[in-house]
Amino acid sequence: MHGRARAEADAAARRFTDLCTAVPVGIVLGAADGTIRAVNPALTDLLGFRKDDLVGKPLSHLAATGPDAAILTSAVDDQLSLPARRPRQERLGITHGRDGTLRARVTVGTLADDTDGGPSPVLVIEDVAELDLLGEQLRKQNTQDPLTGLPNAYHFDNRVDAALGSGGGRLALIYLDIDGFKVINDGLGPGAGDTVLQHVARTLKEQFVPHDAVVARMSGDGFAVLMRGAFAKPDVIDLVEEAATALAEPVWVEGTGVGVNVSVGIVVTDPDGRTGEELRRAAEITLHRAKENGKAQWMLFENDLHERDRRRYALGAAVGGALENGEFGVDYEPTVTLDGRDRVAVVNAVLRWDHPEHGALGPSAFCPLTDTTGMTTALGHHLLDTSVTDSAAWHTEFPETAPDLCVRLPTRFAIDPNLVGMVRDGLNRTGLPAHKLRICTDSVALSDPRGEALETLSVLSDLDVKITLAVTGAADLDLVRTHHLPVGFVVLTGHLIEALGEDDEAATRAHEHLRTLVEQARELGIHRIGAEGVHTGDQAARLRELGVVAGRGKLFGEAVTADGVRDLLAGGPRDARS
Repeated sequence: MHGRARAEADAAARRFTDLCTAVPVGIVLGAADGTIRAVNPALTDLLGFRKDDLVGKPLSHLAATGPDAAILTSAVDDQLSLPARRPRQERLGITHGRDGTLRARVTVGTLADDTDGGPSPVLVIEDVAELDLLGEQLRKQNTQDPLTGLPNAYHFDNRVDAALGSGGGRLALIYLDIDGFKVINDGLGPGAGDTVLQHVARTLKEQFVPHDAVVARMSGDGFAVLMRGAFAKPDVIDLVEEAATALAEPVWVEGTGVGVNVSVGIVVTDPDGRTGEELRRAAEITLHRAKENGKAQWMLFENDLHERDRRRYALGAAVGGALENGEFGVDYEPTVTLDGRDRVAVVNAVLRWDHPEHGALGPSAFCPLTDTTGMTTALGHHLLDTSVTDSAAWHTEFPETAPDLCVRLPTRFAIDPNLVGMVRDGLNRTGLPAHKLRICTDSVALSDPRGEALETLSVLSDLDVKITLAVTGAADLDLVRTHHLPVGFVVLTGHLIEALGEDDEAATRAHEHLRTLVEQARELGIHRIGAEGVHTGDQAARLRELGVVAGRGKLFGEAVTADGVRDLLAGGPRDARS
């Protein structure tokens, strides 16, 4: 039995020796007298010493400095005095045979001695320099933008929260976006885009950091500045304008001078009662307002505008779900002949959102943001599909008097390459004759550089769909001649119609301008001319004198539902809704 126990002990010792030889970390086996008894190959590789250089030396000989030696000796003594305690870890400077000092993590423990059964110290030594470097790299990745060297959004948000929590002084939060950055990136390449971003980062640091500000790159072409102190709004605005002027100076990218314009949202506030999320949202919405107002300008946070915009953006964000829930319907604005018969010749389809909280909303409440959210095409398809279905039903029920259907297309939908297929499918599905459908567009869609609208309108005209052009001035009619557009109808719109009802010099000028537009339309072979925004009998009379054949507006009744159009055709009240 004794021999078997001895054999098992020897086998365990061999396994332990094999383990020490194989592991990639340095191991030092100490003797009870505090000297080094054995080391594994990984330790000699790690420290650049031979085995003979270390064996027999005191364990403290491994330490690079006196304080490191004192810590190591204390750790060994603690382990030997109470061997049942958990191993102790320290970060120490360890002597290296070639490089002087190695930063290492040293774990000190004990093993039972195989001679007298007493405890012996054992050290596990790991190089932590690479781990420290990796940790620093990870820290920078978590807090620093690698391209510009500025703090990133995560770090910036933390600084905002910290500033709000510390109290005292005013806070200014400035959000900036580069206008037209996609043009730079796509036109000159991503390398040029990176150069511009670095230029913006340097310029913002030069402008704001001397004022104790934090400048960060938030994402893409977005930057932010946080300021804190005893300043007024004009002080912040002056700095923003100085920065915008400095950024406008061309930065040269491979011989091309690129001027940078920025849109800026500015929030200046006392921190009391504010949260970081509220402050950041206020800055974002103010920035969006600046971009919507023409870009290359700054906007200052105003609470009333902020609340209005928050509601508007909330509506824009909810369009997708509302469409899925069936909250969108279509109303129809009657266009009435001006020949005295008051016949409803055309109805103009208009989207309506039956919002569960805000009630019936018109397109102006939600359409301006649908391009941003990507919902324009989906809404346009719903408008087209619903209105064609309704129009086909009127045509079946009132084949002699059913009005034409006019659908005014949002620009993003007008340039959709699938529009022709949608129209064709709708006509085939419902049986509505193609000539009963009018597609209305404007100069914005026609001027789109992709040219989709021009080709689409040509194909729709070949299908016998009628093309209508909304006209505000002579330049719109010039497009008909320039692009040989198959326009059959013109709708006069805009401030000229509004001014026509006044009895002053402006009304006279509007009358002459409209006369010129009507004559130009006729020269192009377009004789079916209507007008929208007709609110008074005087406006209608003057338009009739000019040769306008039909009008739409408050004078002829509000928009009605599909059943309301049916009531009109059946002789019911013109403003009926159901």
